[in-house]
Amino acid sequence: MTPPRARTWSRIGHTPVVRVRGRGAGRVSMAGLACYKPGERSRLIYAIREYHRRKGEPKGFGWRDFRDLIVRARIQLGGPIVLVWDNARIHLVPPLKAFFEANAHWLTVFQLPTYAPDLNPQEGIWSLVKRDIGNLAAADLGQLTRAVKRKLKMIQYRPHLVDSCLTNTGLIMDG
Repeated sequence: MTPPRARTWSRIGHTPVVRVRGRGAGRVSMAGLACYKPGERSRLIYAIREYHRRKGEPKGFGWRDFRDLIVRARIQLGGPIVLVWDNARIHLVPPLKAFFEANAHWLTVFQLPTYAPDLNPQEGIWSLVKRDIGNLAAADLGQLTRAVKRKLKMIQYRPHLVDSCLTNTGLIMDG
């Protein structure tokens, strides 16, 4: 619940200050796939998880969550998938590698170079979401989650935004 920092404006000489109380009541984690196919509209498939600081509750996404997101994408897209993703530690765990090998007939995986957010279109999606909630002073975790879901749904229904995130990477699709 620590608010993200964002730029805003106010009258000259009056710095805007938003007071927040508490030390943070949790976290909202996002995972998503920006899906591109020549001749079809771009798609965004995502999952959100809240962390309430409860004992035994996972703080973020585990390898099973990523596996389930990829399987859900295959069902929604109805075909083979070429997955290009970063080198986050959770993406490199042995159970995920075993899942990739077991499903090599419909899943091809490419790793981006180490620390290359400029090549990852999904980073553009996260940037759009964070830009929108940057000046939000959420009263509780639910309000923050609703704001994130609203922004992701807005991006989901505007394929030109998802396309622009691929364009900003400089990568191209071969038809």
